[in-house]
Formats: sequence, C-alpha cells, structure tokens
Amino acid sequence: MIGQMLQAPPLLCERGCDPFAQTQRSKLQHRRARINQQINKEMLMRAGAENLFRATTNNKVKETVALELSFVNSNLQLLKEELEELNSNMEDFICEHYAEDSSLYDKEIKELMELRQAMRTPSRNQAGLELLMEYYNQLYYVDQRFFSTHRNLGVHFHWYDSLTGVPSCQRALAFEKGSVLFNIGALFTQIGARQDRFTTVGIDRAIDAFQRAAGAFNYLKENFSNAPSLDMSASSLCMLVRLMVAQVQECVFERVMLTTRDTHFLSQLHVAQEAARVSDVYQLVQQTMSQPLMKDYVPFSWVSMVQVKCEHFRAVAHYHAAVALCEHTLSADDDEEEDAQKAFLQFYVNIPAGPPLSHILHDPEKRRKLGKAHLRGAVIRHEEALRVHSLCKILRKMDILQDVLSLTHKLSLEKYSELDHEDDFDETAEAPEIKCKTSHTQQKPDITPPNFSTVQVKDIFHRLGPLSLFCARARWGPVRVVGLQWGDGGLGLTLRGDAPVLVAGVVPGGCAEEAGLREGDYIVAVDRQDCKWAKHGEVVRMLKSCSDRTVEISVATLHSHDTQVS
Repeated sequence: MIGQMLQAPPLLCERGCDPFAQTQRSKLQHRRARINQQINKEMLMRAGAENLFRATTNNKVKETVALELSFVNSNLQLLKEELEELNSNMEDFICEHYAEDSSLYDKEIKELMELRQAMRTPSRNQAGLELLMEYYNQLYYVDQRFFSTHRNLGVHFHWYDSLTGVPSCQRALAFEKGSVLFNIGALFTQIGARQDRFTTVGIDRAIDAFQRAAGAFNYLKENFSNAPSLDMSASSLCMLVRLMVAQVQECVFERVMLTTRDTHFLSQLHVAQEAARVSDVYQLVQQTMSQPLMKDYVPFSWVSMVQVKCEHFRAVAHYHAAVALCEHTLSADDDEEEDAQKAFLQFYVNIPAGPPLSHILHDPEKRRKLGKAHLRGAVIRHEEALRVHSLCKILRKMDILQDVLSLTHKLSLEKYSELDHEDDFDETAEAPEIKCKTSHTQQKPDITPPNFSTVQVKDIFHRLGPLSLFCARARWGPVRVVGLQWGDGGLGLTLRGDAPVLVAGVVPGGCAEEAGLREGDYIVAVDRQDCKWAKHGEVVRMLKSCSDRTVEISVATLHSHDTQVS
C-alpha cells in the first residue's frame, strides 16, 4: 500500500520563533531577565556581522553582510524606540488622565514590557501558545486603560510581514492584537508539523493543531480589517485557512492508512476516496495561491509543494482503486457483494463508457483493464509530481520528500507492469475520475476558533482601580485632597456603593460642604491610603479611625463616561 507522510513547510511567525527560548513566566526574576533579550540578540548579531564585514575580502560577501547589518541596525533602533515610546506614553497618560504619580506604576509598566518582549520569541509548544494568549488577553485591559476614543496614545507598533520581512507600522492597538493572533495561528502550524504522524495519537494532535491554526487565521480574517501587510490581508488569510484545512485532510488520510491493514475491496475504495479528497482540497489551495494578489507573494516552494501534493494524492487514489479492482475477489456472501456493488456504483464522478459497473465487478478481465487504466493515471500523476518537485531547489533538498515520491512512483510502475499483458493491443483507456463525497470521508475538517478563556490573566494595572470606572473612556476631573474634621454631626456626608465609594449626599452647611466635597465625588484615598477597590464598610472604618483628628480624603469627579467598547 502507498501511504507516506508529506508535510508542507511550517508557517513562520511574523516576528519569528526561537525554538530554544524558554518563556515560562512563573518567576518574576526570570521575566525581568528577558526584558532586553531581543535587543541583546540584535546587538550580538550586529557585532558578528561587523566582524565578518571587517574580516572578509569577498565583495559579494561584503554586500550581503552590509545589507544584513542595515536590517539589524534598523530593527534594533525600532525595538529601542518602541520600548521608549510605549514607556513614556503610558507614563504621561497615567499622570494626565488618572492624575496619578506614574513612578508608582513603574513595576506594572516594566511587567508589561517584559511580557511584550517575551511573546516576540515564544517557544514552539504549549507554553509558547499560552504566552501569546496571555499577552493577547492582557491587551484587552491595555486597550481599556490607555486607548481612548478621544485621545490617541501615540504608540507605534512595529511588526514584520511573515513571508517578506517587510516592516509595517500602525498606531492602532488592533494591529498589535491582529499580529499576535497571526502568530498564534502560525505557532499552531509549527506545533502541528512537529507531531509524530506515524502514530494515531500524533496524528490526532496534528489535526487539532492545524484546525486551531485555521480557526485563528479565520478569526483574524473575520474580525480585523485594514491590514497593513499582505500576510494579514483577506486573500492571504483565506489561503492560509484553506492550507490548514488541506493539512487536516492529509492527516485524516494518514490515519486511515495506519488503521487499514487489509486489501479488501471496500477498504481500498475508501482509501482511494480519502486520497482523492486530499488532492481536491490541495487543488483549492492551489487555486487560491494563483489569485492576482497571491501569485507573486506566496513563496515558490509553497506553490510547488501544494502542486506536488495535489498530483501525488491523486496518483495515490488511482493506485488504491487499481488495488481494489485487481487484488480482491468478491466472496459468495450476498451482503458483502451488495455492499461492494453499491460502493462501486458511487465511486466515480461519471460512470465510464462501456459495460455496466456491476458487470465489471464479476469479470476479471474487465477489472484488470480498468485497474490498468487507473495505474496508468497513477504513473502519469506521479511523473508530474516528480517534475514539479525537480523544478524547486528547496524541495530538492528534502530527501524524505524525494524518497516518498520515488517510492510511490516505483510501486505504481511495478503494478502496472504486472497487469500489462503482451496481447493487450487496445490502447489503455483513461481512468475515470474518482468521486470523493464528504459523506464518504472519515472526518470533515473543522475550523476551531481560538478559545482565549483557556488562559486567565489578571489586569497588570489593577491598582488604577475598577475597570468599569477607571478606564481611558472615562473623563475624570483632577484629584482633590480635602481635610475633614469630625464635628457634632459627624463629617456631614453620606456614602454609597463599593469600589470606589461614592459621596451620595452632602449635608448643607456641614463640614464636608465647607471642605469642598460635592455629591457625586468618588473617594479614591483616605489619608493617602488607596481605596479605589475598598468596600463601603472599609472606607467607613477608615474614616472613623480618624475621629480624633483631621482626615485627608482624596476625591475625584467623573464628568463623563463613554460606554462604547471598541
């Protein structure tokens, strides 16, 4: 039986992946150690390139190194500027919008920067996925805290096209979220490609990873617009979704091959239909890659690999159709014969000319000739796969791919020789097209959307206060500090609510009114102790504890609140 594993080159993350990078963030000191990792890496690359530039006398090498130096220097500068810009803008926003001392939030800003730096080079495993998910979920809080519809934070986000390396820059946080989501999908493709697909467990894991990759790319296509780079355009994402679905279908075929141990007629028809299904879905990918925007963008090696798979699996389908026809004799069991005839009548797209299919099943010579036609189709397809493979330099370097294509071609030729009799004077007919109804296939690929709830995160800027009020869309007045002294009538105010506590009423002529407190003020601190998250009872106890002296109360007034969430 023919059934070997062919894999497409795994997709690259937009920012690249370091397979040796450990991104477990369970220890704070480890997270801090990584904040400048990317910058240090770029500096090491620059130092190595500079040494090579000075040492070489080859002009071509000098030109190549000079180009690399230019890229590294620009990349390094972008990274430094991006860190500085994000730091300074967040500090300014905390001071101006929240009326807080930004230096009190240095720890939070640093933690966010560490997380952002770490997610640029995730490990190619579940930990890397969780890191990307963690940062993606954290961006929800960053958006709510710092990105207002009335004021742009002014932060530039730089990413690089996954296939061309061309940098793109936008101020929109949606671009940052979209780029991270793209990397989530890309990382799933790498995890899928790394599975051991010679076991059913490994195949199932690969299927799950490719389906999740398709879900991430599809989610990005449906929820993000105005892509600044071609890899995040609708046409490119559509191609990637189809490519992932094709790899899922290929994995399904591999599982069928692992679990099919016999050459029974029905089993071989089923294998042939599964192979034809794989060929069809890769043909859809090939059509998408040939679209105007895609044909000059997708790497030639990708296009070649997809075409090779399309031809290879169509050839495999013909091969197993021939095995079914020529190596299995129907038993006398009436039920088995009825099932075989029913399956065979539904096997082809169009019923071939000549005798009825039911007659072919019971005529060994007719079965041999039809099987020979299928093998001729298999040989032609195998030769086309080998031709396309030979045109691509990158594919020629893949020894396993070369071996698989050569072996399957050899098996088809050998079986064709077995069926080719000397007295066959009639020209071999063209094999009919094999039908691959979805209902006949073992599993229909699913597009699994990303489940962001699997990674729970805590708002890094939790100390700014409850997000429902202390957000970028809320317009606060300046924080006022008033001094209150307990009198015979108390403080002259009534409080309501929790986190933060609201001044619900002020007694006319009372201590609170004289100090400048107004109905609708929110208490954010008592004696400089932050109480934005405090319960009503806690604030009351804090005030009563100061009954023998003047108590300082920090209050802020909410002028308006934009409830629209972008």
